[in-house]
Amino acid sequence: MPERPPLSKEIFRDAMARLASAVTIITTDGENGRHGFTASAVCSVSDDPATVLVCVNRTASTHAHLVRHGLLAINILAHEQEALSTLFGSSRYDMEARFAAGQWRTGEIGMPLLEGALVTLECRISLTQEIGTHSVFFVEPLCAEFTREEAKGLVWFDRAYRRA
Repeated sequence: MPERPPLSKEIFRDAMARLASAVTIITTDGENGRHGFTASAVCSVSDDPATVLVCVNRTASTHAHLVRHGLLAINILAHEQEALSTLFGSSRYDMEARFAAGQWRTGEIGMPLLEGALVTLECRISLTQEIGTHSVFFVEPLCAEFTREEAKGLVWFDRAYRRA
């Protein structure tokens, strides 16, 4: 097979925009306080052992705190939590303003959990792999809570929020 150059960044981004993703808020807490951001690059890797991957841009303000704390929570959002997703996805708001919105509680291993999320998973980072501009955190879920079994999920598709 002949060598082909990789896809351009623009074509790749356009293609990935057509891949629907659940919208989550990733949170952590530790010696530097609570931190969180919106992420759609989250997916199941394996059920044995239970493993999820979370992709984080290394320039994101929360990145260093995730590395330092070694623990995180994945808050899977319901469709009516779009405004909260937008807030946590914007660098215009500091962590105090982000966590002032929504109702938060502390989970079993100390992570910030969003009341009303579809599911919350508290996880330990078990492996980190750097690729391109991002770190891929392979995380082991330690605790799971199903809080909204009948609600619709929030999905990011074609650069817009959708209901799932």
